[in-house]
Amino acid sequence: MSASLDRDSLALIAPKLAQLTQDVLFGDIWARTELSPRERSLITLAALTALGRVQQLPWHIGFARQNGLTTVEITEVFTHLAFYAGWPAAVSAISCLAEEDKSCQ
Repeated sequence: MSASLDRDSLALIAPKLAQLTQDVLFGDIWARTELSPRERSLITLAALTALGRVQQLPWHIGFARQNGLTTVEITEVFTHLAFYAGWPAAVSAISCLAEEDKSCQ
């Protein structure tokens, strides 16, 4: 699996998508006050895990930590999801927590 694109590499390949990501997703959706950034990170980690989008997980795990989630809490999210999203999805997500494991990037 190839590495996830960052803001700069996405802008080189798909400038409009990068702009929409910055302006709409992070400039509007993530900035709404109805949910905290911490809650949005929980939802995002759950959705990415349930949909098997592990390529996006490393970046969002780091962002979740910036938004106040601990490794223990993130692990608990993935453990909880094992029963709703499936065991393989949860194990794949947990593998993204291991810094030495680059298989999810």
